[in-house]
Amino acid sequence: MPIVAPSILAADFGNLAKDIEMVNNSQAEWFHLDVMDGVFVPNISYGMPIIDKINSLTDKVLDVHLMIVDPDRFIADFKKVGADILTVHYEACTHLHRTIQAIKAEGMKAGVALNPHTPVAVLEDVINDLDLVLIMSVNPGFGGQKFIENTYSKVSKLKKMITDAGADVIIEIDGGVGVQNASKLVEAGADALVAGSAVFNAENPEAYIAELKKA
Repeated sequence: MPIVAPSILAADFGNLAKDIEMVNNSQAEWFHLDVMDGVFVPNISYGMPIIDKINSLTDKVLDVHLMIVDPDRFIADFKKVGADILTVHYEACTHLHRTIQAIKAEGMKAGVALNPHTPVAVLEDVINDLDLVLIMSVNPGFGGQKFIENTYSKVSKLKKMITDAGADVIIEIDGGVGVQNASKLVEAGADALVAGSAVFNAENPEAYIAELKKA
């Protein structure tokens, strides 16, 4: 069954503790935490204080997705507030290999995210250094966008690259994910599904997460 990572960006920040408790009680394994700076993406979300608070309220994996410029400045800071996985964007890193090694040196798993226009081939030379690749299936910056259909083909290509390299890498999908496409994504090779609006807008979020697990 796929890993399910509810995206806290879609949670009710007026009742955040309640939504954290819901995820804690659900079958979801990870919290997906989107950090946006208003520069790399046209939106600002939350940062270290919120992640630190979530970390104090859960024992689940904190899957932190940095949508920021110059992420190297903050690698140690995100480790301090509890990040287990730290994902940076290929498009934001001038020296990607150095950034990956810096993440690992802090004791976190290293992930790289690819925007919809970026081909998976750019990761060929670092695929064996990675723990996770995050495929953006919408343009980053806002929740609730329409899923980009080319994602299935992209996931299949990435899965082949990982298999051919003998690498051990989780493929994660973020954007427009729900019960309507979860099975097809898993069939294409996805291992982890990020779902925000679909989960937190559901009538019964815990039951919705259980449905995603069945993919």
